[in-house]
Amino acid sequence: MKIFLKVLSLISLISLPLYSQAKLPESIKIGSDTSYAPFDFIDANGEITGFNIEITKALCAKANIECVFKTTDFDALIPSLLSRKIDMISSSLMMTEKRKKQIAFSDEIFVTNSRLITKEGSNIMPTVESLKGKRVGVEQGTSQEHFANEVWRPNGVIIVPYQNQLQVFSDLVAGRLDASLQDEVTGSYAFLKQPQGKGFAFAGDVLTDKTYFDVGVGLGFRKNDTELREAFNKALVEILNDGTYKKINDKYFDFSVYGNKK
Repeated sequence: MKIFLKVLSLISLISLPLYSQAKLPESIKIGSDTSYAPFDFIDANGEITGFNIEITKALCAKANIECVFKTTDFDALIPSLLSRKIDMISSSLMMTEKRKKQIAFSDEIFVTNSRLITKEGSNIMPTVESLKGKRVGVEQGTSQEHFANEVWRPNGVIIVPYQNQLQVFSDLVAGRLDASLQDEVTGSYAFLKQPQGKGFAFAGDVLTDKTYFDVGVGLGFRKNDTELREAFNKALVEILNDGTYKKINDKYFDFSVYGNKK
């Protein structure tokens, strides 16, 4: 009996590393809303790319996991993750307390602000008093929509949700909206610096309500996928230390979206 137990224990010890390695999948499906340039978008060749996508690909390489990207509407990202249609979210997802109740997040990938865009000379500001009776476009499922619905809508601001950010910009140009609320970098890169953004500008300062904003962006995981999340956190440290993160950052921006931490 003692010999049998010793053999059993030896088999368990030999098998343990193999079991630990088996916890990490060889391939995962990653959901991304590709209407949010320069972070996540479709290029002229029809390929998914952007700062966030390139960072995620670098993380996948470090973790030795094949990553397949799947275009997913922003408001469908968390439901798709929880229903196992995708295995991870990489889509400029702010790590709000509300979302943390549903899913787990990686360490912070980057930080960005939220700002209002209006026609130049409109004198519209990002305040309840200025926006009352005005139509403000937001992308469904974003922190900007959450804020607008809870803070502005009850005070007479008309909040108009859209399936993706490109639709918001389109209706702003067409005059069906008085303003749009979005990520500052996306507003600048994907709209104000493009021909369609001529005659528009940021209005007022960045929004600083810590309940909705001023939180970092992370990768999203199911709460029980601890090993997968830890693998990507480890990979993030590696690309920060070996210069990969900075190289990708400098390709898209002339400032660090990782803030002052690196």
